[in-house]
Amino acid sequence: MAQHPLVSMHGITKRYPGVTALSDVTLSVDAGEVMALVGENGAGKSTLLKVLAGAVRADDGTIRVSGETVNIVTPRDSQSHGIAVIYQELNLANDLSVAENIYVGREPKTRLGTIDFRAMDRGSAELLAVLGIANISPRTIVGDLNIAHRQMVEIAKALLIEARVVVMDEPTSSLTEEEVDTLLNLVRRLRAQGVSVIYVSHRMREIFEISDRITVMRDGSVVGVLDAAVSAPGDVVRMMVGRELDDLYGVRSTAVDRTTIPTLDVRSLSAGRLLHDVSFTVHPGEIVALAGLIGAGRSHAAMTIFGARRRSGGEILINGKPLTLRTPGEAMAAGIGFVPEDRKAQGLFLGLPVRENMSSASLGSISRLFMVSKAKDRSMAKDYATKLGLRQSAVEVGAGTLSGGNQQKVVLARWLARHPRLLILDEPTRGVDVGAKAEIYALIRSIAQEGVAVLVVSSELTEVLGIADRIVVMREGHGVGELNVSEANEKKVMSMATGVQEDAS
Repeated sequence: MAQHPLVSMHGITKRYPGVTALSDVTLSVDAGEVMALVGENGAGKSTLLKVLAGAVRADDGTIRVSGETVNIVTPRDSQSHGIAVIYQELNLANDLSVAENIYVGREPKTRLGTIDFRAMDRGSAELLAVLGIANISPRTIVGDLNIAHRQMVEIAKALLIEARVVVMDEPTSSLTEEEVDTLLNLVRRLRAQGVSVIYVSHRMREIFEISDRITVMRDGSVVGVLDAAVSAPGDVVRMMVGRELDDLYGVRSTAVDRTTIPTLDVRSLSAGRLLHDVSFTVHPGEIVALAGLIGAGRSHAAMTIFGARRRSGGEILINGKPLTLRTPGEAMAAGIGFVPEDRKAQGLFLGLPVRENMSSASLGSISRLFMVSKAKDRSMAKDYATKLGLRQSAVEVGAGTLSGGNQQKVVLARWLARHPRLLILDEPTRGVDVGAKAEIYALIRSIAQEGVAVLVVSSELTEVLGIADRIVVMREGHGVGELNVSEANEKKVMSMATGVQEDAS
């Protein structure tokens, strides 16, 4: 008798006014299997996961657990059937301890009816030990943990409910390469224990490193299921985007003239305890990447250059002219644009239309007598929507309703409208699908080809090596080396970033 999949979804359909989010979707995962779920933003992955989690009710279709049809209409229903969903935005209380987060809603009681904190601590330590984690105390306040350790607390919560299926939605989007490896090892450990994992990610290295099968979605439907062992990233990308992506990163420019005065010249830059004596240059038309582990000071350097962090030493020169740059306003006046790491919290007014987000940094150029010209505002928005591949109708919708890739295009449009000399991009493709990544890389290339100096901060080594002309490596707040991309590889960058010499062999 054939064994049933541990969890299967059949004919799942979900309609919203004017749009079908899911159309007759079928997905299954076997016991002890890692199933990667991939697709561009807007493909329907999140809606499908919400149906499985009981957060959204499907219009049609069935869900089966071990071959038995089950009724999942609330998150509690999902959990009762051994399904745990770990969302990209973690569901943790930062002011509570690790143990209190793991046991929230399931606190053990003493004979007097009070919460048994000792039992919570013991149980939490045991769960963390099962995951191979010994360096987190159950009494640590979750807000004091880094993102990687918070992910582990979420996984421990899943083990507490004896989850048979753990769904991970973009679990590594904020992790360093070292932390990614730790998380992937945890996924392997779960698989070895017979737990199934549905793994959602845009990162091909992770998908092929740990998944057994890959389910690909496009436009609300499943377009194929691949055996990871006999497939290649190109196969997945073609199914995701419905077209070939011959070169994800585009053609590198050979026209950078480094004999001219650099657009940006950073000399011995220091900022408090997080940045020490950092120096580098970026020339017109050049793309320079700041690489390093999280905490190396890359974002701090970028924000200091933009005037968002106080400089304690060194010089910043724009086109050879020393500038104070005490505020972002002064940086903007000097021709600097800045796309922040967290577009939702720092880069967008999510409740405002795309049009107003695009023009928010250029109000002076579309205003007269302190009144914004609506005609100029609309014209600017439509012009940049065309340039960036957004639908004309999208300029009037709320920025918060767009996919991650389109949101990033809106933030880029805001700064391009100011015609910057220097554009700083902090994690420009975080949480962006592969199709949108290709479009953003093409846009970055075109910006550089127009003579704009581009400074990129990225935690993805493949991205750094693919997009940059030069790489400045940082470690513990210091600039520790510089590489031309022609001589760089992952080993060299990581060796400099960690301070561990690469194996001569």
